[in-house]
Amino acid sequence: MSSGLPAHVDEADLISYGLVGLISAIERFDPGREVKFETFAITRIKGSIIDELRSLDWVPRSVRAKAREIERANAKLENELQRAPTDAEMAEALEMSVDDLQSALTRISNSSVVALDELWTLSDASGDQVSLLDTIQDPHAIDPAHAVDATETKDRLASAIARLPEREKLVVALYYYENLTLREIGEVLGVTESRVSQLHTKAVLRLKSRIQSDVGEEPR
Repeated sequence: MSSGLPAHVDEADLISYGLVGLISAIERFDPGREVKFETFAITRIKGSIIDELRSLDWVPRSVRAKAREIERANAKLENELQRAPTDAEMAEALEMSVDDLQSALTRISNSSVVALDELWTLSDASGDQVSLLDTIQDPHAIDPAHAVDATETKDRLASAIARLPEREKLVVALYYYENLTLREIGEVLGVTESRVSQLHTKAVLRLKSRIQSDVGEEPR
């Protein structure tokens, strides 16, 4: 997780943040859910690190603003074109060159922390946070509404991933399912690590905008 973070973020601090998550995982782990402790703990550890990094607020506002601008442009073009826009089309819509767009994606990538592991706060009184890994259905669950919500979330994400351009879909699969590093993915695709980072960032931004769009389309 230290890859791409600013030099002033010390690795020892990341380990300290992660230990907090590990302790939380030990306290909250329920063997009855038939989920491996390693899987459960990794989510808690990553979540703890992400929370602490966000509290430092080291990401420039301009980078966050540019990420939102790219998200909006991507959503608008996808709606108009009924397909994923190319870099050239995105650059034109944003009134910048393709090189500037790719530079912006690199800056966003360097300020992002495993976006697909984003933690969500439950709407109940517990205040607990979950990631996609926490939405695995418990066969002994007694809350049908929660099970339906988890299934819809996974279905929505799977649908959004399936609509990604092939190259971005492959990056997501290799990174999140095969656990390859960006450098290893670059070797597979025959491109630089920086280019893989850009493709990953584009995929995450597309997924975020699509999921948010799908949620917005649901009847209230």
